[in-house]
Amino acid sequence: MSLLRMNTLISNSRSIGRLKETLRILSARNHRQFRTIQQGSEYTIGFKKYVILQNGEVGSFFHDIPLDLNEREKTVNMIVEVPRWTTGKFEISKELRFNPIIQDTKNGKLRFVNNIFPYHGYIHNYGAIPQTWEDPTMEHELGSDDVALKGDNDPLDCCEIGSDVLKMGSIKKVKVLGSLALIDDGELDWKIIVIDVNDPLSPKINSLENVEKHFPGILNATREWFRKYKVPAGKPLNKFAFREQYKDSNNTIQIIKDCHDSWRKLISGSLQNKYENLPNTERAGKGVTLEDSTEPPSQIPPDVEKWHYV
Repeated sequence: MSLLRMNTLISNSRSIGRLKETLRILSARNHRQFRTIQQGSEYTIGFKKYVILQNGEVGSFFHDIPLDLNEREKTVNMIVEVPRWTTGKFEISKELRFNPIIQDTKNGKLRFVNNIFPYHGYIHNYGAIPQTWEDPTMEHELGSDDVALKGDNDPLDCCEIGSDVLKMGSIKKVKVLGSLALIDDGELDWKIIVIDVNDPLSPKINSLENVEKHFPGILNATREWFRKYKVPAGKPLNKFAFREQYKDSNNTIQIIKDCHDSWRKLISGSLQNKYENLPNTERAGKGVTLEDSTEPPSQIPPDVEKWHYV
């Protein structure tokens, strides 16, 4: 290779590197246009965390945060609902106005995930991909070995595997790496595997093979955690579609696009007569504002810290 050709390649490589860094900075600045406010105390039924848009209005984590899909870079936005190693089952509310993050309840009691040895709480930064929706009004074909399943009526779930413990309510640009098709109570519940683009290892992680190399054991641990996490509550082991195999990043990008199309149908109002429990689709635009009324976190029930051997 000639010296001129080599210098040209080096120059182009540096230009691409500078461009990627510029895009990363612009992405971070774009996310700073959102902030959050809290009402009430964590680990109480009254707790709510709302997203506030740049103009001061209350927005919806579900509907007002853009998907921001970049197919070339394979990146999307993620809403962090649960920081890694914590146990509270926080999620974007489908029922409340503007879809704040709340703690899920069952029979009037707050829900926590059990600690399954050797893990404590959630083993990922767990969250949702905005402007996506797993459609419960139609059956999704899963291949010759699996029966068709309806969606679980939620945004797509995602599991961030990077090194940082992320903050609840934060909005992160993440790289899509693959996905696992969980069958949860007879519904299709995709788990999208992602990594924060600002994680130190992100430049080296572009596929499931890279994940296995740099995070050995995490994919198998993810599958086993989702298989077993409801067992301490008296439920059977969960199952998976596609012979328990992960889908690669290209297939996962298509899943995200399909669920974004489903979200568009949801907010169009065309499905109102097809399903009784559709999510609340109210969005910013009416000048609604709220004040922060944060209170100190409440105590987690002592039995939540118990180890379970499954």
